[in-house]
Amino acid sequence: MYKYQIISRKLREKFTDGTYQPGDLLPDQNELAKEFNTTRMTVRKAIQWLIVEGIVYTKRGSGTFLRKDYHKKAKNDLDSSVDRPIGATLTYAGHKVTSKVLSIDARLPTKDEQNELFITPEEPVYVIKRVRYVDNKVYAFEHTIMPTRITKITKKILEGSIYKHLADNEHIHIAGSHRRIHAIKATQEDVEAMGVTLNDPVLAINQISYTEEGEPFEKSEEHFPYESSSVIADVDLSDTGYQRK
Repeated sequence: MYKYQIISRKLREKFTDGTYQPGDLLPDQNELAKEFNTTRMTVRKAIQWLIVEGIVYTKRGSGTFLRKDYHKKAKNDLDSSVDRPIGATLTYAGHKVTSKVLSIDARLPTKDEQNELFITPEEPVYVIKRVRYVDNKVYAFEHTIMPTRITKITKKILEGSIYKHLADNEHIHIAGSHRRIHAIKATQEDVEAMGVTLNDPVLAINQISYTEEGEPFEKSEEHFPYESSSVIADVDLSDTGYQRK
């Protein structure tokens, strides 16, 4: 585990043990660097990770704050997680996260996959389908495309966390993603994978994930049952020049 990940984990512990209350201002990055005996750059990376997770937010000129709704989100985590592109295992740390592998194959990429993953027509890709569960409840049905050169993937790896495997074995970390979130009707494949009702609404996320070097390494589509899915967006108007009239 990298230093910034250790720091973000220790900060999360402080958020839950009462050291900080929802809405509290965190020490500035220089103070945190001294506290954790590291550099300001490493602290900044840890803070960015917490921002991606939806735990803290920054306000220009004021600093970094623990979200006012943090405790409420922790209790209702399953209803507010699909806005976090960091994988189910990390999102639900402390919960039981499991996977049922439906299939894993390899083939040559389509033209769209070549363009989106920056690969040649001769570079094979994995085609992975699996169902993720959190605390034994269906979380999502995943369809993932990943170049085989990234890593060797087995069924055992897929039963755990792909992102953890990439971090531990290939030193590849997700830095962000481009996502399209929309609603669709459940297909027969969704029915078989998640046990939903045919044509019921399903939340779908199409995503291209990027490494810290800006390289796309994964194209995926996830389907979430409507009963346990929502998207939370933070809108900041402080830098838009908007003036209340």
